[in-house]
Amino acid sequence: MRSIVLDGKSVAQQLEVSQKAKAQQIFEQSGIRPSLATILVGNDPSSAIYVQMKVNACHRVGLGSKKVVLPQSTTTDELKKVIRALNADPSVCGILLQHPVPDQIDEQACFDEISLENDVDGVTCHGFGRMSLGRNAYGSATPTGIMKLLKAYEIQLEGLNAVVVGRSSILGKPMSQMLLSENATVTTCHSRTKNLEEIIRNADLVVGAVGKPNFIKDSWIKDGAIVIDAGYHPPGIGDIQIESLKNRSLAYTPVPGGVGPMTIASLIDQTIDSALNRLMK
Repeated sequence: MRSIVLDGKSVAQQLEVSQKAKAQQIFEQSGIRPSLATILVGNDPSSAIYVQMKVNACHRVGLGSKKVVLPQSTTTDELKKVIRALNADPSVCGILLQHPVPDQIDEQACFDEISLENDVDGVTCHGFGRMSLGRNAYGSATPTGIMKLLKAYEIQLEGLNAVVVGRSSILGKPMSQMLLSENATVTTCHSRTKNLEEIIRNADLVVGAVGKPNFIKDSWIKDGAIVIDAGYHPPGIGDIQIESLKNRSLAYTPVPGGVGPMTIASLIDQTIDSALNRLMK
């Protein structure tokens, strides 16, 4: 079997062509360069790199960017105040609070300070609830990117037995909801699930979103399965052992170059959608 490589980098580059055209259209009609605001709290080097990648993507497609860097000692109230100011800025059409934040901050409370129309990263309780109920809302960027990637390769999800390994509020849980909305039958697992190997063996689609390198063994995954690895651990390892799956899966995401570029592409897509929605009001 020759596996399909789900090339997120290539799909993201194709999406940037339409994103650039839409961003220019918005500027011509409104005279405003819509911006994505990014907030980085502390000095974690990996987080700084991720934020800069998103800023660079904004610049490539013609969006503005507002980069806010706050000290490690920032409090919940101080961060909320910054978010409220960004919500009130008419040029801001999306807010990204880089995860994780320092321990003294109530992260979810700060996520929930982001207005629904600016929640382009799909992190608020309100947004998650609306998405789960099939109402208009921006989905969490990584699972949204995965869904866009599967659609780009015309992979049909209806009726598939899908297993999502991971239950975070910004990845595992919304991923399960999105697959369920496409009529897959979904089992949500995690690092403490009993008989995890047995559950994965029956999966037509496996999503690794547990945040542990090579946690899911390639020997657990059946021939012909679709394999989505949402993990990344330097120097380029995912949550799933991938080697043997390159020749016997139906399709798989490489690490890097699979899910990561689609996360950023979805964030940009949703920022542009937010700007267009305001333009039409």
